[in-house]
This record gives sequence, structure tokens and C-alpha cells, in this order.
Amino acid sequence: MANDLTPFDVIIRPLITEKTTLNFANSTYTFEVDSRVNKYQIRDAIEKLYNVEVENVRIMNYKGKPKRYGRSEGYSRSFKKAIVKLKEGFKIQEFEGLI
Repeated sequence: MANDLTPFDVIIRPLITEKTTLNFANSTYTFEVDSRVNKYQIRDAIEKLYNVEVENVRIMNYKGKPKRYGRSEGYSRSFKKAIVKLKEGFKIQEFEGLI
């Protein structure tokens, strides 16, 4: 279940877009996370992986949209996104070169 996940299983990848990089100045980072986890597991994973303190976690579920490729129909994949706000004075050093 979700309790057996390591921090590397919880955080799938960071979402780096033009909009999310603008939030780096506010110590706000966006990640794609496993769909089975909750806010507390995301908070613990970020604190362990990046050695920071988390102030707030917001999560959103995205459903797959219908797609067509010629005659075949299907859906794009569904995913869960987490927006993590760090406490005052903390930054994730790996993302600082992207600003």
C-alpha cells in the first residue's frame, strides 16, 4: 500500500514550467506525486529528500483527457500534482540554477 512507499516512490518528478519557475522566488515548488499518497506523506518525503522544512502542501488530481489518433481513441494519463511551500529561509538548491 501507500505506507510502504519510500520518499523516492512518493515524488515522481518535479514539474518545471515557466509558471512554476516564477514561484521559486517564493519558495514554492511543484511536483508530480504518486496518486495513492496524501499531504502528510508528501511533506515527509520532501523534508527527507531535500533537507528542508515544509510549511504547506496543496494537491490536485488531474483526470486523463480523451484523445484521438486517427481511428483509435484513448485517454491521456491521469496524475496527481503537489504544490509545496517551504518555510521562511529554506530553498531547494537543485532548482536555484533554473531561475
